[in-house]
Amino acid sequence: MPITIDGSGTITGLSAGGLPDSSIVTADIADANITAAKLDGAQSGSAPIYAARAWVNFNGTGTVAIRASGNVSSITDNGTGNYTVNFTTAMPDANYSLVQGGGEVNTSTLYSGSTAARIMQPGVLSASNAQFFTGYQYSSSALQDAAYIYLAVFR
Repeated sequence: MPITIDGSGTITGLSAGGLPDSSIVTADIADANITAAKLDGAQSGSAPIYAARAWVNFNGTGTVAIRASGNVSSITDNGTGNYTVNFTTAMPDANYSLVQGGGEVNTSTLYSGSTAARIMQPGVLSASNAQFFTGYQYSSSALQDAAYIYLAVFR
């Protein structure tokens, strides 16, 4: 429904909540006009805002399974500690940042080795997917699956 103002100053086409649905489309919003002040959460500061282009939380042990995701179509298990995240919509190129994290839950110790730390390392990145590896860093480093794996892509 179009918004109109008649000769008497009466406005029609507006609802109590504001503009009618679908009255503003992406093409109507100029680049760089979405600022922190216009987003929920009361962000502050003037640094640019960059949203994740893709993210996933998945089980990396046994048969891999996505728990929740955005712009991720599937996970490929390439072998122990070796995964590929496939994007629903491709990135513009492979020049993105991959933020990774994960580990185990409900354990009383981090790892039985005395100097172990969970490592995650990127592999081959392309516009359509991102490969990465998980394991432990200790005296004899080896790839290892993880029960909880988190990944976000920024570009």
